[in-house]
Amino acid sequence: MLCILVDPYQGELPETIEEYLHHGTMKCIAFNRKGTLLAAGCSNGSCVIWDFETRGLAREFRDKDCTAPITSISWSRYGHRLLASATDKSLTLWDVPTGEKIARITLQQTPLRASLQPGSPTPSFCLACPLSSAPLLVDLNTGSTTVLPVSVSENGNPPAPNPRNKFADGTPPFTPTAATFDKHGDLIYVGNSKGEILIVDSKTIEVHAIVPIPGAAVVKDIVLSQDGQYLLTNSNDRVIRVYKNILPVKGSGEEIRNISNNSNSYESQYDKLKANGASCLILSCELSDAITKIQWKTPCFSGNAEWIVGASANKGEHRLQIWDQRGRLVKILDGPKEAVIDLAWHPIEPTIATVSVTGYVYIWAKEHVENWSAFAPDFVELEENEDYVEREDEFDLNPREEEAEEVVIDENAEIDIETYEKNAVLSDVEDSVDEIVYLPAIPSPDAPDEQPEKCLGSSSKLEDSNHSGSPSSMDAVQNGQAIPQVSSPMEVDNSTAEDPAEGPNSKRKRRLSVKGLEMQQSEKGKKPTTKNKSNGKSAKSSAKPMESANGNSSAFDDEATEDDEVNVDS
Repeated sequence: MLCILVDPYQGELPETIEEYLHHGTMKCIAFNRKGTLLAAGCSNGSCVIWDFETRGLAREFRDKDCTAPITSISWSRYGHRLLASATDKSLTLWDVPTGEKIARITLQQTPLRASLQPGSPTPSFCLACPLSSAPLLVDLNTGSTTVLPVSVSENGNPPAPNPRNKFADGTPPFTPTAATFDKHGDLIYVGNSKGEILIVDSKTIEVHAIVPIPGAAVVKDIVLSQDGQYLLTNSNDRVIRVYKNILPVKGSGEEIRNISNNSNSYESQYDKLKANGASCLILSCELSDAITKIQWKTPCFSGNAEWIVGASANKGEHRLQIWDQRGRLVKILDGPKEAVIDLAWHPIEPTIATVSVTGYVYIWAKEHVENWSAFAPDFVELEENEDYVEREDEFDLNPREEEAEEVVIDENAEIDIETYEKNAVLSDVEDSVDEIVYLPAIPSPDAPDEQPEKCLGSSSKLEDSNHSGSPSSMDAVQNGQAIPQVSSPMEVDNSTAEDPAEGPNSKRKRRLSVKGLEMQQSEKGKKPTTKNKSNGKSAKSSAKPMESANGNSSAFDDEATEDDEVNVDS
């Protein structure tokens, strides 16, 4: 679409469902750093990567050892690694360019969320949040795990676990705890069941600060913005809280250690940690629905951190609410009657991808309004008719314009096609030559042409061969369908499934008519065929339905028909 035809005063928020993606039953999604690739985890244990520019399937990773549903998926900074956690307590690390499995680790508890350390292009550590235990820092090379602290006592040490109510493996019970890395992986923000945010050093696993959350409710989600300037928490009290990060984005680990070493005039270690937390995070705003008091699910920031989106946790409701940084509700998006289980905001564009409980990924985007009346950048579209008052000297000859020198254009100058405009969301320091932005498509081979002798079979076999298509062509047909704003894609799938052979890899096959087959057999035997009038007419009548059903006729068939007519007349 031409930029000149798009209204520049349109908002920066998605408005409607543009299309949907479907491949199996998808459970979770994640964009890469530039938003060109969308990874999704499926219920059968496989991971797929979509080319978000073409909306086509680029890769599919299958592990024969994992058939359990994927709970979360995470990219490395430059897109070379992909981490997937599953309900069978496993963590699988994939190499994106080659599609090979690098490592597979089995934990003692089911990981609900897992994320790679963002500080390295090829990370060797990941952060896992199990279902019933404290967050773990996992070494993907050795498989060793380090338990992170989830609470601090008055003396500053982790509290002793209660010997009662333990699991069968001896581990104490825990409420599911949320945790996330900071922008460069120096710190880990841990939200516990007491309504606190613990700031932990990722190297020494030491708690340097504590930030109490108003209400002291259980923290379900904790998310950091892409630029590292903001942090949000989703608690059980139905409130999303946004915090401003005071620490520097780069070198935050060293800065918080300096703050911790300089604050010594406190009675207890707990008070010291709370004072350190006040120097790290400041509460910016609180987001909630004062009328319905609904629980929120999978909240996140936009790419530029100017907007916050949260999904309703009600069953059978596909509703998104978007707020600004001041806490004002700016837009409500209503989709089909399917609950939301995951969502992701595009890092650059005003686009949101949501995963429904049925396994479809809906793409929310702006509804572009083209301005065809403005054919030049300096034209202005008028809402109503206006009387134009001509200036007195508007059409007079201007001698200065005639005297103006013509601009000299060097036609032999080289045109720079490599330099591109930098995006404000992504800094120059983070750009890498080795970053994976696109994945080359893998073409599926065409089916070999069938021999004419195979066409002498029954009509049911011919129909089966006509309606057989490769899985890639079936996916291409399903992925290319667009749907209305709030309609379910199930109706669209039923309509496309009626004719699956119309795919890019399907090849139309031409069959000979009955008369043509008889002529071919007669030429092989070198025996002329003699037909009476009754035989000629019956063959002629039986050949016409075959041609009409097949839809393809050749010059060879026409010649055969003319010869038959000559023989009959003679």
